[in-house]
Amino acid sequence: MARKNAFYAQSGGVTAVINASACGVIETAREHRKQIGKVYAGRNGIIGALREELIDTSKESKSAIHGLLTTPAGAFGSCRHKLKSLTENRAEYERLIEVFKAHNIGYFFYNGGGDSADTCLKVSQLSESMGYPIQAIHVPKTIDNDLPLTDNCPGFGSVAKYIAISTREAALDVASMCETSTKVFILEVMGRHAGWIAAAAGLAAEQDGDAPHIILFPEIAFNRDKFLARVKRTVKKHGYCVIVASEGAQYKDGTFLADSGVVDAFGHKQLGGLAPSLAQMIKSELGYKYHWAVADYLQRSARHIASQTDLDQAYALGKAAVEFAVAGKNAVMPAIVRGKGKRYSWSIGEAPLAEVANREKMMPRSFITRDGFGITEAARTYLAPLISGEAYPGYRNGLPVYTRLKLVPVEKKLRSTFKV
Repeated sequence: MARKNAFYAQSGGVTAVINASACGVIETAREHRKQIGKVYAGRNGIIGALREELIDTSKESKSAIHGLLTTPAGAFGSCRHKLKSLTENRAEYERLIEVFKAHNIGYFFYNGGGDSADTCLKVSQLSESMGYPIQAIHVPKTIDNDLPLTDNCPGFGSVAKYIAISTREAALDVASMCETSTKVFILEVMGRHAGWIAAAAGLAAEQDGDAPHIILFPEIAFNRDKFLARVKRTVKKHGYCVIVASEGAQYKDGTFLADSGVVDAFGHKQLGGLAPSLAQMIKSELGYKYHWAVADYLQRSARHIASQTDLDQAYALGKAAVEFAVAGKNAVMPAIVRGKGKRYSWSIGEAPLAEVANREKMMPRSFITRDGFGITEAARTYLAPLISGEAYPGYRNGLPVYTRLKLVPVEKKLRSTFKV
């Protein structure tokens, strides 16, 4: 069987460890030269394939590729471009197959969340019907930790670690000044429909009275009166109150507290402004001095304090994706399987894309305290191992050293262009 080249692309919001998955894909592909020729990467994700803007990773040195392990963000560029259904826009999928065929690409590794899993599945299905079968393997990635059929998602552990640490450190700051200054601190974190990131803040608390005192989850309907009463009671008891709020906090009718009225390229509502809204609510009703912060890109780009567990899993899933492909598997996703013993362990399993695509995994109600403002011991048991270990990058002149690739373009072979 003639060797086929591989195509790798990064999708959606990037993470502190998505490049570790890229490293796993590329290094493992180089170990299987009898089956895989070159690995091409999409410049700026899937739109790189649509525009035939490919990057030749074979031009990168072994050390440069290995350096991706400790480099945050997306080394090849990512994008928010959701391919519509086959009936709505078959042309995009046919264009992908056209580009893959022109460059002798037989393996497709798509590194992203639920939407990219759906794209991966459709490419596999359509390519078969077009007579040019592509082995499509999805490499999981999402800080939201909401992909089904995997215990957790690469990218989440490092964000969880950052949020837990930031919550603890900010709480110490507020506690030291609350007698004469700030009484309430609000940290807004990512998480549209699932409160996994907000929940991770709960790891900062070790004993009764420790922050965060209130966590707002998308899974728990927001009750204004109940919330304000808890803030008032906490300040009276401890002198201050630290709140961690998921951007997806919503009212009972499903309306987001922070709905901006705008949608992104994936059709998701753009959220923002929750922290200042809550702060103003508290100020007008209770009169407390406040400060707020939005973790935003800082939480997902913080490679300097990445979780070692997260890094190890991100690399392992990239490696497994290639191993699945050379074993002849198709339309699947390597997944993390948690061991059953008391001591944390994990292994790599396999999930069919038909059961992953466009599905979300919410936090179990058993992970949230009865009052809806905190995490349970079950949640702590689940979350704690995921932030374990410190995967520090190397430092030079006081700053972390990150890899910069050459990003050598592949010569185009098609005369036609494609507008994205």
